[in-house]
Amino acid sequence: MNELRYILGGPQGGGLETTSEVLSWAFAYSGYGVISDREYFSNIKGRHSYVHATVSAVELPRHLTYPVDIVAAMDAETVFTHFGDLREGGYLIYNSDDDNTNFTSIPSMEKELKERLASEFKALGLDGTVKSVVKYLQSSKKVRVVGLSFKELLMEIQKREGIVPSQASRYISTILVGAVAAITDISNEGLDYSLRRRFTREDLYRHNRTMANIVISIVKSQFGSELKLEQPRIKVGSVLVASGNDVIAMAKIVAGVRFQAYYPITPAADESFTLEEYETLGGDGAIIVFQTEDELAAINAAIGAALTGVRSSVATSGPGFDLMVEGLGWAGQNEVPVVVTYYQRGGPSTGQPTRGGQSDLLSSVFASHGEYPRIVLASGDHEEAFYDTIDAFNYAETYQVPVIHLVDKFLANTIATIPMPNLDNIKITRGVLAPKGLKEYKRFDLSSIISPRAFLGDYVMWYSGDEHDEKGHIDEDPVIRIRMFDKRMRKLELIEKEIPEERRYSYFGPEKPDILLVGWGFVKGVALKAIEELGNEGVKVGYYHIRMFIPFPKESITKLAREVGADNLIAVEHNYQAQASKLVAMNTGIVVSKSIVKYTGRPMYVHELVNSIKNIMKGGVREVMSYGA
Repeated sequence: MNELRYILGGPQGGGLETTSEVLSWAFAYSGYGVISDREYFSNIKGRHSYVHATVSAVELPRHLTYPVDIVAAMDAETVFTHFGDLREGGYLIYNSDDDNTNFTSIPSMEKELKERLASEFKALGLDGTVKSVVKYLQSSKKVRVVGLSFKELLMEIQKREGIVPSQASRYISTILVGAVAAITDISNEGLDYSLRRRFTREDLYRHNRTMANIVISIVKSQFGSELKLEQPRIKVGSVLVASGNDVIAMAKIVAGVRFQAYYPITPAADESFTLEEYETLGGDGAIIVFQTEDELAAINAAIGAALTGVRSSVATSGPGFDLMVEGLGWAGQNEVPVVVTYYQRGGPSTGQPTRGGQSDLLSSVFASHGEYPRIVLASGDHEEAFYDTIDAFNYAETYQVPVIHLVDKFLANTIATIPMPNLDNIKITRGVLAPKGLKEYKRFDLSSIISPRAFLGDYVMWYSGDEHDEKGHIDEDPVIRIRMFDKRMRKLELIEKEIPEERRYSYFGPEKPDILLVGWGFVKGVALKAIEELGNEGVKVGYYHIRMFIPFPKESITKLAREVGADNLIAVEHNYQAQASKLVAMNTGIVVSKSIVKYTGRPMYVHELVNSIKNIMKGGVREVMSYGA
C-alpha cells in the first residue's frame, strides 16, 4: 500500500486526540506524510468525536476521502456511526465488551441518526446490536474484525504496572494506538518517539508503552501486519507536524508579534493557547497574550497596542468577529496596522461552533459601516498559512490598514506534515516610520498616501472615531472630509499596484483545461487530488486557487476564464452561496453560474468532489455535497 486511510472514534474527552497525535507523530517520524482532521460536537465531554486521517508513502497529503481502511472504535457509538465508511476487506477495531449494546440505548446519539440507522438495519435484517453489525461487516464486506476486550486489557495493565483501577480507563486511547500500529507495522522507533513525546513523565510513558506492546502482540499474532505501507518515497527533508492553529502561532512569533488579544472562542482559541506557552514579559522579545472580557475589548486592546508600535493581532471566529467590527472600522479610520486572524466556522449566530465553513468571506470583505481600505487574504493549507501570517503583518504596517487573514476550522484542527519553513527567505517590513526630532508631526499628513507613522509617546498626536484633519483633530469640513477620505481610499490603488498579481492566486493543472474549478481556502487540497484523479481518466481539469480577495486577482482569472469559457467554470466552496464567485462577478463581470458546495460543517472529500464534477459535466448546474458523520 502507498496510502492508508483510517477513522478513530470515541466520546469527546475520552483521549481520542492523544491517540491521533501519537499515531500522526509515529507515521511522520517513520517518513510518511500525514493529514488528520478532528471532528467533534460542541460538547465538553461525552458526545461522539472522530479523527479522519490519510497517511501516504508518496506525498504529503492534503486530502481526505472515503471509504477508509480502518475504523478504530473506543465505543459502540463509533461502530454504529462509521461502519458504513469501511471499504471491503478493511479492518474494524472495537471493544468486544460492547457486543450486546443496542444503538437505541445510546443517549448521546442524535435522533436523526438513530432514525436513519433504524431504517438501514431493518433493510439489512440486523437487530441493532454491535454484534449484528460486526457479523454483517464480516459476511457482506469481508471486513477483518479485531475484537479486543478492553476490560481484560485494562485489568492486565493494572496487574503489570500497578495502576489503580480508577485510572485504568486513561489507557483506552493506547489500545487503539497499539492495534493500528500492529496492523500497519509502525516502526518501534516511530512509536517509541511519539509515546515519549506525548508522555514526558517516565512512569506514564512506561505504562502506555506496556499497553501498546500488549495489544501489538495480540493483534499481530492473529492478523499480522496486512496493511503495512510501502517504504516512504517522500523527498522533502525535515518536516513539521502541527495543527493549523499551532502553525499560525509559530508564524506570528517569527513575524515578531508582541501583543495578541483574544476572547476564547472555538476554533480560534487554541492559537492563543499556543502563544501563551511562549509568553514573556519584558525584554526585546516579549510576547504578551491578553485574554479580554469580550471580543470588542480584544480588538480595541490590539489597536491600542498597535498604536504603541508593536506588532499586534487578534484571533477570533464568526460571532467574535461580528462583535469586533466596530473596532475594525475605527482601525480603518485611523490607519492602524492590526491583524485579525479569522477562523471560520458554521454560522450564522452560534451556528456550528466546532464545525467548519467558508461562509464569512463576504462578511470580511464588507465588514463595518462606511468605507475604508483593508486587505483580505486566505490560506489553503498549513504551508500557506505560515507564510500568509507573516505577510499579513508586513502588509498591515506597510499600508497602515487592518488585514483580515481568513482560515477555517478545517485547517485549524487538522494535523499535517509540512516541509520545515524556510526562515532564510523571511523578510520583515515595518513600513514608513516618522523620523525623530520633528518640530511638528502630522499623523495623517496629506502630502502622501502613506503618512509616516510615529508611535504613542514619540510626538503629540490625536486619535478619535470621528473624521479628522492631518493632526487628528475632529473636523467636519467637507473639503477636509474629501481630502482625508480620498487619502485613505487611494491606498487601495497603491496596494493594487504594489502587490503582484501572482501573489494573489495559484493555478494548478494542465495548461489548457477543459474545466476550471474556482475555489479558495481548505478546498485546495481536495481539489488538487480530484483534478489528479480526473486527469488519470483523461479529463482535463484545472484549479484556480484565490489567495487574496483584496486586492483581487482580476487579470489572471479574467484571462483564464476567457480561455476556458465561462460555461466551463465551476465554483467550489464550503458555503451555500458560493461567495467567492460573487466576488469574481463583482471584480471582473464574469458570472460563474455553476457551483459545487458543501455546508454541513464537514470538509469536502475527494470522492464527493470527483462525482460532483462528473455530474456537472453531464449538464448539472449545482451540486450540494453531504458526506460525513
